[in-house]
Amino acid sequence: MYAAERQQEILRMARESGRVDVPTLAEEFRVTAETVRRDLKVLDRAGLVRRVHGGAIPVGRLDFEPDVVERDAVATDEKERVARAALAELPLDGSVILDAGTTIARFAAGIPVDSVLTVVTHALPVAARLADHPGIALHLVGGRVRHRTRAAVDSWALRAYGEINADVLFLATNGFSPDGGLTTPDLAEAAVKRAAVAAARRVVLLADSGKFGQEHFARFADLSDVDLLVTDTGLDADDARAIERRGTRVVRA
Repeated sequence: MYAAERQQEILRMARESGRVDVPTLAEEFRVTAETVRRDLKVLDRAGLVRRVHGGAIPVGRLDFEPDVVERDAVATDEKERVARAALAELPLDGSVILDAGTTIARFAAGIPVDSVLTVVTHALPVAARLADHPGIALHLVGGRVRHRTRAAVDSWALRAYGEINADVLFLATNGFSPDGGLTTPDLAEAAVKRAAVAAARRVVLLADSGKFGQEHFARFADLSDVDLLVTDTGLDADDARAIERRGTRVVRA
């Protein structure tokens, strides 16, 4: 089987099952794992699949959401740069909301232990990273915990965010674009993000460049709702300028 034929078959399998993994493909086509990775790289560059830890998912599966562990293994260098750059936006005191997301969790891990802040979050991984900071008044928002994101959703979480006014929200998203806005696969997750945006006077979006142009099922905000986007240099300068023309400042780390 030629490489192009194999890649076409991999794409078909990804679209049918919603995901493909390297070991299964290697066994199916009797090739090495490295050959499969090269095939996935070709398909990724063509915009037909998106590579995730251990495999790939087809582009266009708006309802597909990898587990938080899988997402944390994607674009790790970019997420680290974004998280470090976003620390410059942390107020010296006051109140902040930390959204659920793997980049936000890295951001939380970088918050100095001697910080004096009021922090509100509905994300269990974020709360765990800040629980031992003596100067932080940590408020954990309750609700039904989604296993894929380890985040609380539904009415309890929505009610809690409806009762506060925070200085800054550090927000995450699964996809963003000037026209498509900010999107995520799950409606319940989107509702909490929307409530968090409404609960903060300033919104800082942390998103690696790989999420630019992606659109998922549930839209929860427009880019005009974001005061600052912190991303990485993978975002094209022209795209950054297009975003800034809509009123959102862009920092590329």
